[in-house]
Amino acid sequence: MTAIEFNNISKIYRLGLVSTGTLAHDLKRWWTMNIRGKEDPYLTIGETNDRSTKGESDYVWALRDIDFKVEQGDVVGIIGKNGAGKSTLLKILSRVTAPTTGTIRARGRIGSLLEVGTGFHPEMTGRENIYLNGAILGMTKEEISRKLDEIVDFSGCERYLDTPVKRYSSGMMVRLGFAVAAHLDPEILVVDEVLAVGDAEFQKKAIGKMQDVSRGEGRTVLFVSHNMNSIRALCRHGLLLENGRIKTYGEIADVVDAYLNSNQNISHSARTIITPNLRDNNRSLKVKFLSIEHTKCDDVYASDEDIVFDIVIEAEKAVEQCRINCTIRTIEGLSLCNNSSSSYFDISAGCRKKLRYTLNNPGLAVGTYRLSFSVGIGNMESGETNFDVVTDAISVEIDKPMKNRNSYYVKWDTHNWGYILLHNTIEELPL
Repeated sequence: MTAIEFNNISKIYRLGLVSTGTLAHDLKRWWTMNIRGKEDPYLTIGETNDRSTKGESDYVWALRDIDFKVEQGDVVGIIGKNGAGKSTLLKILSRVTAPTTGTIRARGRIGSLLEVGTGFHPEMTGRENIYLNGAILGMTKEEISRKLDEIVDFSGCERYLDTPVKRYSSGMMVRLGFAVAAHLDPEILVVDEVLAVGDAEFQKKAIGKMQDVSRGEGRTVLFVSHNMNSIRALCRHGLLLENGRIKTYGEIADVVDAYLNSNQNISHSARTIITPNLRDNNRSLKVKFLSIEHTKCDDVYASDEDIVFDIVIEAEKAVEQCRINCTIRTIEGLSLCNNSSSSYFDISAGCRKKLRYTLNNPGLAVGTYRLSFSVGIGNMESGETNFDVVTDAISVEIDKPMKNRNSYYVKWDTHNWGYILLHNTIEELPL
């Protein structure tokens, strides 16, 4: 069953002013729309909402032609850069603002948490604001009283319950606001990027509550966040917005990868020439990288396939017992592991060397990874350990779980179980 249906939703704003800015423009709009029954004349001059460029028109489309459906019980993560239209979409759904064109059909009560302290009165206590905020969200006084202890316990603000919220920190207000919205028992829960204000304990609790609401109770959740780990952990499907339009809608792993790839501008070149912008400038460069290259014609591997690089280095001064390290990160920037070369080499002053560096069966789950390299000395007692460090020098794409196996590991594709594939053995012992 469809819980929410967005049909041709668009929203246009005029920059700088609330109205069109002049009486003549307002009269023209009123005459065209109300007397002649035609479209708003200013819609045709609206431009794409690209915040990084200066446009020719004062009218911008915050959203344009948004069409998608959300099934009941689904958890949809809405992601995109700042200014992409995420918050505007949720405000339209929550009826904070009206769409310029299009309609939204929603089944059931909507609970919204869009901004820190929305609906809170600063002079009223936390207890009074629970009743006020609950009433704004559609709860009866009896319903709030019945759930008051649960709300207070979930928020963790019991000690300050009878203190005016103007003395609350932003994190405490988020705790209280989310606790009220979560216990509204809405059929649809709408959460904007407010959990980032809370601490790690509260974020974990809030995500757990949203999982309970969606999986255990079959309610629908729309979740906006810039935390891709939270998005992956919570959501089943994702919506990627770019300049007010839908770029991708589908499985959450695919949508997050599309967002991060476009955001990070990851190069999938098989060879990287090391340039100053890749280097840590605080290194001596006694030995430095010149290039890093996949020995394959591309950067695509299976999970159990060796990843092999040819690395060219150059020495300014003679160095003994040199070694190379490789750090593997997800495209979100999460460090997975560090691989140090198992053998050392010497290099003379003014000399170049070409080395073959092999990551033996790294066991990476399907996805895109960024690799950073360092070259330094094996003897840590010398003081300076790394002469050159290059960050995100080259990427690796894992396109299938196993080259030599099938079946079981396909479930690792979505990263729901982790990024590293580890093997184990079971041995039966006598009792």
